[in-house]
Amino acid sequence: MGQFFTEVYHIVEQIPYGKVVSYGQIAYMLGRPHAAREVGRAMRFCPEYLPWHRVVMADGSIAAGGMSEIRRGILKSEGVPFLQDGRVDISICRWKG
Repeated sequence: MGQFFTEVYHIVEQIPYGKVVSYGQIAYMLGRPHAAREVGRAMRFCPEYLPWHRVVMADGSIAAGGMSEIRRGILKSEGVPFLQDGRVDISICRWKG
């Protein structure tokens, strides 16, 4: 695991219950505003003890993959609001960091 992944995980571990952050927002917080895809790569290897489910796409979409329904369920259980089209209402629950 490289330094960038470690820095991503340090931010992820701070995301509060009931809040979400986007891949691009994490990249911006790390001073690398064009590295959203690299953040996504880091999240594929995210340790399970971190709140990985709280990282979503910039428009509130939940990234595709085998865990998307589990992620949606966990977020709903935390009270994260969803729009009618199934995206997280990121305007209400975005963590400012």
